[in-house]
Amino acid sequence: MQPGAALLDALQQGSFAAAMRNSIWLYPAVQTVHIIGFVILVGAVIMFDLRVLGVSKRVPVRMLAQYLLPWAVAALLLIVPAGFLMFSADATGLINNRAFVIKMVLLMLAATNAAAFHLGAFRNVEQWDQGTTAPRPARLHAAASLLIWLGVITCGRMIAYV
Repeated sequence: MQPGAALLDALQQGSFAAAMRNSIWLYPAVQTVHIIGFVILVGAVIMFDLRVLGVSKRVPVRMLAQYLLPWAVAALLLIVPAGFLMFSADATGLINNRAFVIKMVLLMLAATNAAAFHLGAFRNVEQWDQGTTAPRPARLHAAASLLIWLGVITCGRMIAYV
């Protein structure tokens, strides 16, 4: 038995997981909540990344960040529990799904990239907040973010097919 297999099996046998599998409406409803949250999160990320890459330089980066961050946090409050519920319905199958595993790795990479951006280039945002080009490290983080999220979207969609 693989390490963690008993935990995954117990999760999959739980009452929430059984409800997700046995209800005709619950899984699609939870998946819809997950997708709505994901659209909000990725929309906020893309808008911010495009601004850092130089689109709409008249919009202050700090103001945009202050506006979009609450939307991103609210989206995570939808995405994480919904994703966990969907995972619980088929934990042992998903953990062996290459697209799912790559998606999870990309999500960790996205979080790491965002943290590195905020601990690095964003600390000097007042120097490039408005009307100027963001420094190269900031633009590299933004470009990486866009590519990572494209990968997350692709892998998320491919889970059903691989």
